[in-house]
Amino acid sequence: MPGKLLTPSPNWYCSRCSDTNPRGILGFGAKNSIFLLEVSPGQPLILGELAGHTERVTGFTFCQHLGLVDICASASDDGTVKVWDIQTKNVLQEHSAHQSPITAVHWSPLKKELVVSGDEKGIVICWWYNRNDTHHFFPEPRTIFCLSCSPHNEDQVAVGYKDGMIVIIDINRKGEVIHRLRGHDGEIHFLSWCPQLCESQFLSDATSDTLGLNGELMKGDTAKDCFLASGSRDQTIRIWNATKGKGVITLKLPSLKRRGGGTDAGIKERIWLTVHWSRSCPTQLLSSCFGGELLLWDLTKTGKQKWTLLGSSSEGQNHSRIIFNLSSVSLQDNCELLLSTSMDRDVKCWDLNTLDCCWTQPTLGGFVYSLAFSPVNIGSLAIGVGDSMIRVWDTLSLQRAYDIKTLWQGIKSKVTALCWHPTKESSLAFGTEDGKVGIYEIYSNKPPQISSSYHRKTVYALAWGPPLPPMANGGDGDGPGVSLYSCAGEGIILQHNPWKLTADAQDINRLIRETNGIKHKLPGRSELNWKPDGKVLAIGNDDGSIEIFQAPHLKLLCTIQMHHKLVNAIRWHHPHGTQPELSSLIASGSNNAIIYVHNLKTVLESPPDTPITVTEPYRTLPGHTAKITSLAWSPHHDGRLVSACYDGTAQVWDVLKEEPLSNYRGHIGRLLGVQWSPVDSDCVWTGGDDFTVRQWEVSKQEHTRPPKGKKSFEFEKKRPNCAKPKSKKARKRTEKGSVGQDGEETRENSTQSVAGSRNSSADQAEEEEEEDCRDDTEMAKLSNGTSRTPVSLNEPRALENTDLPNSLHTNLSQTPQGKPDRLKDERRRERAEVAMKKKKGRSVLPLSTINDHRSKEELLSDCVNLANILYSKESESQSRPGSGAEIQLGLYADRAALYRMFKEEGQNHLEAGHSEICYQLMLWKGDIGGALELATERGELNDTLVAMAPMAGHTVWVRTVEAFSKQLCFQEQYVKAATYLLYIHKVYEAVKLLQSHQLFREAIAIAKARLQPDDPLLKELYTNCAGVMEKDGHYTIAAKCYLTAQSPYDAAKILARKGDIPSLRAAATVASIVGEQELSSLFSSRCSLDLLAQRDWQAAQDVLRPQEVLLGQRLVLCTYELLYRYLADGNLTLWKSMNAPCYHDWTLRSDEPLIRSVIAIWQSEFGITPANTERLKTGHQQLRMTEHPAASPNTSPRLLMLYLAHDLSVAIACSLLSDWTQMTTDLPGVAKKACRLRRISKSGPRCGLGAGKGLGLHSATLQGDDRATIKTSLFSVSCTHSKETSSMTTLMGQLRDITQQQSELPETVTLHPFPDVVESSLVLLSISSLVPSIVPSEIRNQAATLVQTYGTARPYQRAAQRILPGTA
Repeated sequence: MPGKLLTPSPNWYCSRCSDTNPRGILGFGAKNSIFLLEVSPGQPLILGELAGHTERVTGFTFCQHLGLVDICASASDDGTVKVWDIQTKNVLQEHSAHQSPITAVHWSPLKKELVVSGDEKGIVICWWYNRNDTHHFFPEPRTIFCLSCSPHNEDQVAVGYKDGMIVIIDINRKGEVIHRLRGHDGEIHFLSWCPQLCESQFLSDATSDTLGLNGELMKGDTAKDCFLASGSRDQTIRIWNATKGKGVITLKLPSLKRRGGGTDAGIKERIWLTVHWSRSCPTQLLSSCFGGELLLWDLTKTGKQKWTLLGSSSEGQNHSRIIFNLSSVSLQDNCELLLSTSMDRDVKCWDLNTLDCCWTQPTLGGFVYSLAFSPVNIGSLAIGVGDSMIRVWDTLSLQRAYDIKTLWQGIKSKVTALCWHPTKESSLAFGTEDGKVGIYEIYSNKPPQISSSYHRKTVYALAWGPPLPPMANGGDGDGPGVSLYSCAGEGIILQHNPWKLTADAQDINRLIRETNGIKHKLPGRSELNWKPDGKVLAIGNDDGSIEIFQAPHLKLLCTIQMHHKLVNAIRWHHPHGTQPELSSLIASGSNNAIIYVHNLKTVLESPPDTPITVTEPYRTLPGHTAKITSLAWSPHHDGRLVSACYDGTAQVWDVLKEEPLSNYRGHIGRLLGVQWSPVDSDCVWTGGDDFTVRQWEVSKQEHTRPPKGKKSFEFEKKRPNCAKPKSKKARKRTEKGSVGQDGEETRENSTQSVAGSRNSSADQAEEEEEEDCRDDTEMAKLSNGTSRTPVSLNEPRALENTDLPNSLHTNLSQTPQGKPDRLKDERRRERAEVAMKKKKGRSVLPLSTINDHRSKEELLSDCVNLANILYSKESESQSRPGSGAEIQLGLYADRAALYRMFKEEGQNHLEAGHSEICYQLMLWKGDIGGALELATERGELNDTLVAMAPMAGHTVWVRTVEAFSKQLCFQEQYVKAATYLLYIHKVYEAVKLLQSHQLFREAIAIAKARLQPDDPLLKELYTNCAGVMEKDGHYTIAAKCYLTAQSPYDAAKILARKGDIPSLRAAATVASIVGEQELSSLFSSRCSLDLLAQRDWQAAQDVLRPQEVLLGQRLVLCTYELLYRYLADGNLTLWKSMNAPCYHDWTLRSDEPLIRSVIAIWQSEFGITPANTERLKTGHQQLRMTEHPAASPNTSPRLLMLYLAHDLSVAIACSLLSDWTQMTTDLPGVAKKACRLRRISKSGPRCGLGAGKGLGLHSATLQGDDRATIKTSLFSVSCTHSKETSSMTTLMGQLRDITQQQSELPETVTLHPFPDVVESSLVLLSISSLVPSIVPSEIRNQAATLVQTYGTARPYQRAAQRILPGTA
């Protein structure tokens, strides 16, 4: 008989996790593996498994090219994409280029070497696996949900995103986006290309109520186009013209009414809308619906209902929950079959010709905890699974290989135990993780009967047996013929009445106590098994013992003391063998990995009067390297046993010869259950935490014994002759199972038991959603460290010596980088948990305790001495209990003896350095004063002792607190010491203590809280704190202290100490608030100059605005800003700053001369007008009071420009006051500073500022027609120079120097003077024309020569024509 396999359920919420190839093979991802099914209209055949991923498989696709149909690709959460050969079940190539979880993968239909995959970060990777070349594209920064390669254009890939966007990219143009298809409002679940190119009119018969995304249906184009279908969470299907990038038709899912009622309102909340285009008919599209229905859409059909429901011919054909994947295959007889996977854990096959379901392949969604064959209906196998369902499999069905009925009603928890009724064919008892016990009638549609008595923890064992008292026995109508017994994690066994499960179940421990007269605590029960004749009950305990009881009163016959850990499995040998004496054999397995078989024939045939203890086994079967989870005797052989183990293998033993016969290694994980086939002597069924049930043949296994691991040598040492005595403390019992599949559950470590503690609840409950498929890396390995290789049903043995390329071996053995890190983290956490465990406290009475652990003779002597002390008056004078050699007797004699014992124990603690225990003993006897006095002397007072001080009186309390405060000061705990001083109302002492150690913040807090506001100590504290803070550089804290101490002048000064702009501004504001106007003006002036350096004119004016005494400085800054703006507009900058200039709006008047602009802004912004004489005089006076140092060669251009702006402001103020004498005195100084500024900036950017510019006569103004201004300015200068001959002489001297320097240069050098020299020459010529006597003729001729030679600019020529009419 070929091996059968019940696979894990296909993974949920993956866009493409199943696919078919042209040969009719279906592959789907389930947990970490890919399972292969051969598809036919009759029934499927499971071909095997592709195992190699270490995390959940998220995508699977076949290569559809001829000659390569047996090649497929898969993607996984482990970050890898693998290419497989399904014939050899080996990995051909793989890559791990993705840095985020992979969400989609597809094999190109046109490029046979290309595999395209996408991940959550939006990265699309094209992988040419034959040359292992990858190209990365990033079309959109969105989460990819699905993708599909075009079957018509080899370079186009459609990508669907979580937000509803669909893009079509060209991978030949670096992933360029060709079309963006917008219309869906939810995540894109699947994309399917039409398999044929179609004319754009082929959908034109659709009704007008289904418009495309961008308007009406496409018409009028006869060219053949590509069409794309998309299904989305927004409950719509859209058909797109991928050639033109436009929507064609929109289909909305119908709201279907289920039989027996309306649509469930909660169904629409969970939807997965997958689509699949028919391979044979391009006008037909298949899609999923809300509750597991399948719809066939006719795209050319008119009317609103374009869909047809599949499986409508009979009830029960459709899936019961949402569908995730659709794929189809065309067979040779023109029959197209559709394959669907669903959340209901079924794989269904549909005939698209008849629209009926051909077959259903059930799968498993959780750990397989229990297997049980019916003793009546031979071949009926019950499977208890962690997905809260029971499968009943008719393994002998001739019609269907997988004739399975699923039971789910009333369970709602992981099924951890099963047991068939011994005589009723349809009765199946089950136990669950949440402690529920029930009975199912499998041939009825009724829900199960549930016992009203729940276990507190997981049910691990069920058994049918004869009723025990007080339940009535018989079968004649008075009571049930058999009772149901359940054993759970809390360690008790309950007897349930199957006729009346609503009645309270009975704890059989009560009967055991009554029958055997047991007074002590009974061990926790972990397993039970009735002998087939129903006369003897074997119970396994959590301390490793096995007790044999005789029914019906459960008299204890013997106790087997061989195991030292929790017993997981007990099985009696069947009675129908050729050797009847073997029916007395009992096999047991526990957590210590050794199987013991005992022969109880003597005990059963001649029951002893008193229970005996069995310490020697009949046979010992070592070999497994982990806990034993299940045992089963072969019903076809004598003395043949099979065991299931956590080491991932099942072992067949010849018990009589103590030899291993066969070892099965087909599971990828731990085994939890095993059953021998009742009809085939060579077949065994096993289930484990890999979500599979497997049938295998004993004779075809390659290995004969379990793989050796690191524990095998330890187990060899635990032979019976080396057995350790039973531990007094029962070890914590481990649980049989836990669960894990997709999303809702997490797998526990491979180093920890899935079955965990049998006395604790299961690790995590399975949710209705898919369980986590992530297996630990070590779960996919044998215990000897070698990697598991894929397993075929035809060859169920692990392929250990397969000849593979070196690269393949490397790929198979590689472990993702995250796995070792995770294991290290887990080990680190385990070590931390061990370190956090509380240590046992030190003994308070060690001397007396030690004396109580002396030899037996000495302890007996103590009893005699104590009797003499208590009851014999003669020995009172001779004995002194509580001291010396009789210190241990102080606990039992009078109080004086106890005090003596306390004294000696306390002295011992003092000598050992444990004085706190000595004080504790003194407190025990009420000597509080003595304990406080001793602690004070030793400087070992603590909070507990001080808290008890008031019990000794007020004086003792005050003295103790003072002493404790001094002790705390020695320990540098000054704040705590001050707090204790406050307890006894010593406020000043507490404050002084804190102040002396510069804890000013705490001292001030206490002083303000407890002292009067005018107490001089407060001012002293603030002043001292300010001094310390100032010394340490904490100026803001010091300023706050000065302000509080009524020293605002010092506060303002300390704020300005840092010298930065915010500090100066704050200091000026504080000084202004407290009335220190002079200090405020000083800081405001400093702050404005710093802002001037940053070219922040607005902030500088804002700082000065509140200070009326700084009006003159504000006028200077205004002139400075205008002058700088004039230069900046001409791309002339005197200095650089990191900050961009911040001008006032009034600097935009650049069309006027500088002086006129200054006067106008003074009038509009500052109120400086000739009419407001008082304000004008105030500003002029302030300007006159400001003095600047003489400029030197090292003076910066910024300061020179400031001096220039100041002098110019003074001259303008004089002109507004009509003080012409003073103005003519100041203007040459302005011109001189301007020339000085030009010479300083010669080496840098040329500024072009000269004497004329200081007056507003620069080239920009000469370009205008404002001749009146020029004439007036020239006249004012001529008047000035006519009165001030010294200034005229200076000007002429400068001109001579320039001419002399020019004449000394070589003839080859041509010197072009600066424009200000030409402008100065024009000024001289203008003065000469007005007052000829002032300018000598030699100077006039030189000026004329300079103007004629270098004054080629048009403004200069026009000015020269006005001054020298004969000039051309």
